[in-house]
Amino acid sequence: MRQLIQLRWIAVVGQLVTIIVVHFGMGVSLPTGPLLGVVGLLALANLAGTLMLRRHRVTDLEFLLALLFDVGTLTTQLYLTGGADNPFTALYLVQVVLGAILLRTGLVWILALATTACFALLTYRHRPLLFPPGLLGEVTDLYTLGRWLSFALVAMLLVMFITRISRNLRAREAYLAAMRQHAAEEDHIVRMGLFASGAAHELGTPLASLSVILSDWQRMPKLADDPELMGELREMQAEVQRCKSIVTEILHSAGEPRSETMGSIDPCTFVEELAKAWQIAHPLMPLICDCSLSTGPVMVGDPALRQAVWNLLENAADVSPRRVHLLAAQRGDRLVLAVRDHGPGFSPEMLRHFGQPYRSSKGAGHGVGLFLVVTVARRLGGRVETTNLPEGGAEVRLLIPLAPAHGRQA
Repeated sequence: MRQLIQLRWIAVVGQLVTIIVVHFGMGVSLPTGPLLGVVGLLALANLAGTLMLRRHRVTDLEFLLALLFDVGTLTTQLYLTGGADNPFTALYLVQVVLGAILLRTGLVWILALATTACFALLTYRHRPLLFPPGLLGEVTDLYTLGRWLSFALVAMLLVMFITRISRNLRAREAYLAAMRQHAAEEDHIVRMGLFASGAAHELGTPLASLSVILSDWQRMPKLADDPELMGELREMQAEVQRCKSIVTEILHSAGEPRSETMGSIDPCTFVEELAKAWQIAHPLMPLICDCSLSTGPVMVGDPALRQAVWNLLENAADVSPRRVHLLAAQRGDRLVLAVRDHGPGFSPEMLRHFGQPYRSSKGAGHGVGLFLVVTVARRLGGRVETTNLPEGGAEVRLLIPLAPAHGRQA
């Protein structure tokens, strides 16, 4: 409808110029009153259409009525200026083509029949043009020029608006495809969440049993006298406790609303605590942590974000045996959490499909972690950037919105 309104404004200007040139410049007698009335009616219809667009979406039937209105005004103008002999009868094709692109098949046939009937009517009923005596010898040349101008005008209008409409339709199809992809991903996340919640419930009992058994072993005199074995038992007990904490976090995240499980936290504190916990779990992997944020802004302390960065660190450690970097910086109003490795980097295909489920260089069944990273960033209003570094290795950056200092929650 916006395209049609723009087309009408072009028609209003073009018709005013044509009436002035033909009637006052060339001396051809035209019924200027009725013609200018039709032009004014087009302008009023445009204003009404603009107001209508602000209130609701246009239906197919409303768009058909708008095209039929344009056909009626064009027929009136042609009736007053020579009928079917007027070279600008080709302008009927503009309405027909626009309708064929945007309307359902049945409505297009109504438009085509209406334009055909109007053209047939103009063949038998119209007001002939009255040329002044000085132009009678040039009537043939004037009609030839008019047909050329009509063809050029119709061609330009069709190219202009069909290309624009096609671009809009392609953008809409791309948007719908993206929405379908997001819906599929959300469904995938829901299924994964249900599976994780069920697994957490099932793991609770065996983990509790293991904790009890390890505690009993630590109190047994035979085992208590062996320092090496006691050290291993304490390490096993710590790992069991860590597993129980992970299970508790899964159940906690699944059972409470997001607003109740998250608060605000200083970004550097978030990064340092995460780095410390990860370093304890990976004592043999050097982790270089750097936070270059100034005091003031805070971030949302989402447990899912912590898990997302943890997944990136795990992936980086798999391909970078020397060391891993965790960096935090501020870019405008966003927090940049970057994980950098010194591995071979991402392949071009991985860069194109980064974050899609089960897309991983590790083979089939992997790639869920990166998928969750992208999903968490998008849920928090951020995004993920990936790049291969010139000196080797890769870097994955999470850009998460920051909050002002006064937004800190208790």
